Amino acid sequence: MRARSIITAITALFITTATVQASELDRAYQKEYAFLKAQKAELEKRLETNEVKENSELEAAKLKVEALQGKLLQVSSDVKSSNERLEKLTKMLGEKEENGGLTSNVVNQARLSLEPYGVSISDSNKTTDVEKLEKAFAVSTKLYNDLSSLSNSKGEFYLPDGKKVEGDIVKVGNVAAYGISKQAAGALAPAGSGAYKLWNAVGSSDDAKALYAAEMTDSVDIFVYENLDKEVDYIAEKSFTDTLEDGGIIGYIIFGLGLFGLVLLVLRSFVLSRASSNVQNIGKIVVDTFESGEGSTVALQKLEKYKGSTARVIKATLRNIKKDRAHVEDVITENILNESTQIDRFGSFVLVIAAVAPLMGLLGTVVGMIETFEVITEFGTGDPKLLSGGISAALVTTMQGLIVAIPLLLLGNLLSGWAQGIKDSMEQNALHIVNLYEKHRG
Repeated sequence: MRARSIITAITALFITTATVQASELDRAYQKEYAFLKAQKAELEKRLETNEVKENSELEAAKLKVEALQGKLLQVSSDVKSSNERLEKLTKMLGEKEENGGLTSNVVNQARLSLEPYGVSISDSNKTTDVEKLEKAFAVSTKLYNDLSSLSNSKGEFYLPDGKKVEGDIVKVGNVAAYGISKQAAGALAPAGSGAYKLWNAVGSSDDAKALYAAEMTDSVDIFVYENLDKEVDYIAEKSFTDTLEDGGIIGYIIFGLGLFGLVLLVLRSFVLSRASSNVQNIGKIVVDTFESGEGSTVALQKLEKYKGSTARVIKATLRNIKKDRAHVEDVITENILNESTQIDRFGSFVLVIAAVAPLMGLLGTVVGMIETFEVITEFGTGDPKLLSGGISAALVTTMQGLIVAIPLLLLGNLLSGWAQGIKDSMEQNALHIVNLYEKHRG
């Protein structure tokens, strides 16, 4: 009982103590909650105040940014306009400088061009470039009119034999002249150092006299020159020998081939002429003999005096005409083949020469070009006349080869056609005789 009382007392004490402690803890919690609630309220108020302030500052910043953007756009537009104006001014300045330089260049060119005619354009600084150009144009117009008209004057010029004579010189502007003297008249060419010489081309004598008399002609034989400082060579008419010598050794070989081919053509023509002689007469004799009822023996006797390929083929046909047709045709073919050797004689040689001649010409051209390049290597390309002369001489052999090859090829093929016609005619006449014999025999 006593133990239970103690336990009960302890339990009651524990409960009492726990109740006291719970009450104190609850008061502490209530106090802390109240403090925290007050802090929260204060923080919310401060947050709301800060948000209002920040919104206000943000709006102000936006307005400031928009104002700055407007200023930036304005500044950019001003900069762009300034750049465009600067670019235009730079372009205008460049054009003025370029025009100024171009004008100066034109003035210098006009001065250099007019000085040879005794016309001077002032270099004074007091005269502007435009004024100088105006003067140059005026002077040039007058000079053009003077140089584009005919003028007569006394003067001297050389004859083709080198003799100097006096006479009248008719100048056609500043590009051509005619000379008239007691010894000769005609177009003049530069003789060097400002002198004239009579051009050796024929046909300008009447033109010179007509221009001297200021008469109009339908056409004139004129020699146009650039200046009188450099002498112009006379026209040298090339003969056949000169052209042949230009080809050198290869040219002579080509000429020899041409002569040989020509001889072969003549011989071949003679052979074909003999082969084709009396073709119609022989055929007519045999036909008339058969038509009259006489046999092949009589026809053979009538053909004894005839010579040539056709006569030999017809005689062989008549000698074998009594045999079967296949054998007779073989005899005809065999005899025509035998005669073909004679008929086609020299034909292949002519065509070979026609093929070789242009190749020889090409060989000569190659050799000549090699020699020309050797000259270029040694002396350079300073003299165009030397180069053109070498190239011209190199091409001569090609021309010679073609001159030989073209007629040989043409005539050779014509003669080949003639030969084939002779063989066809022989075969036709022989077969006609065979057919006629079989007709009368049947």
